Amino acid sequence: MPQEQVLIAGGGIAGLALALTLHEIGVAATVFESVRELKPLGVGINLQPNAVRELEDLGIGEAEMDAVGIPAREWALVGLNGREIYAEPRGKLAGYNWHQYAVHRGAFHMLLYRNVIERMGPQAVRLGEKITGYRKDGSGGVTALVEDAQGARHEVPGTLLFGADGIHSAVRAQMHPDQPPIHWGGTIMWRGTARGVPIRTGSSFVGLGTSRHRVVLYPISHPDADGLADINWIAEQTYDTDHDWTKSGWFRPVELAEFAHEFDGFVYDWLDLPTLLAKSEVAYENPMIDRDPLPTWVDGPVCLIGDAAHPMYPTGSNGASQAIMDARQMGRIMLEQGVTPAALAAFDAAFCEPIGQVAMRNRGAGPFGLLNMVDERCGGQFDNIDDVIPAHERSAFMLAYQQAAGFAKDRLNAAPRTIPAGAKVARVPA
Repeated sequence: MPQEQVLIAGGGIAGLALALTLHEIGVAATVFESVRELKPLGVGINLQPNAVRELEDLGIGEAEMDAVGIPAREWALVGLNGREIYAEPRGKLAGYNWHQYAVHRGAFHMLLYRNVIERMGPQAVRLGEKITGYRKDGSGGVTALVEDAQGARHEVPGTLLFGADGIHSAVRAQMHPDQPPIHWGGTIMWRGTARGVPIRTGSSFVGLGTSRHRVVLYPISHPDADGLADINWIAEQTYDTDHDWTKSGWFRPVELAEFAHEFDGFVYDWLDLPTLLAKSEVAYENPMIDRDPLPTWVDGPVCLIGDAAHPMYPTGSNGASQAIMDARQMGRIMLEQGVTPAALAAFDAAFCEPIGQVAMRNRGAGPFGLLNMVDERCGGQFDNIDDVIPAHERSAFMLAYQQAAGFAKDRLNAAPRTIPAGAKVARVPA
């Protein structure tokens, strides 16, 4: 019996994590990526302990992660008045068996890519080739429709096809031709990095401001001899007017003068945000967009994962983590059901609806919903947050999000490995 061949549309975090997982369980896979050369693009992202656990099981441990980021010690929300609303330890300091990592997205992406090439060979990732659609075959397999960088088209047969091609997924568009347009909730984000002294614990993720006007700050590198680190910042403003978000593009380079004045008031004895922003060599503009949840991620031998399946607002630091979890859960199910459409159907039944609900939580501000509550109850002005939202209510709010997103501590620490060490997909003899 010939070995199965899995085709993966997209060489981002989801596609590369899936390729590594399939290789681990003995399934051949090929990734098709539209760009001719992968480069370390983007700024900071967070990887939750559930995803870091899976990376460790894949053989990507703390030494490699420390080269692209830093363990996060704290998650904190601070009001526009500079007073703390909520703070909790993160990763191992919170009792998890694994760190939470704040990493440079591009550096982490290249780390995954290097591991794919080293383990699977350079032929495993076909750069400059974009999967534009698919055709289901009568035999139960699938044929990917591929276009190369010169515009030439060809077809590649496979056992299964995964659409890991992001929020603008061509695979998703074919699977759901009547899907609603991309959803924009009114918020524009400006992102960048600057060298600075890390605040609070030295590795804190800090959300500062209001639900409609805030900045997120966290280091994504270890400090140097002078105590300086790469500080990732995301400045956000929500608009009530008919702002044309479509002109923003994705990671459109912008001049600081276009937006920095919106944050002139973010000056405290522990932070001078305008000064930090001014140290940035480049800034990017993004609209905060997502898509409505789908009724299914599967069409026979074709399955969506990552942002192609469930694009999320980046309010819960969960998008990249969920992409990794998609890959690992898919591998677990293949161990049970083989490289089959039945495995895709089981994955869909288990995760499509609950992960869609997580995406909707993020659209509703995710864990930043605490800022909404503060605004509603006191207009953002308070002396003692306990008089506004009692500590038990704040903790319950955060726990509910962690449980929904799959990284509640006790449950995660007690869970067995998603993929047992050395497990391989069983094959029926020819």
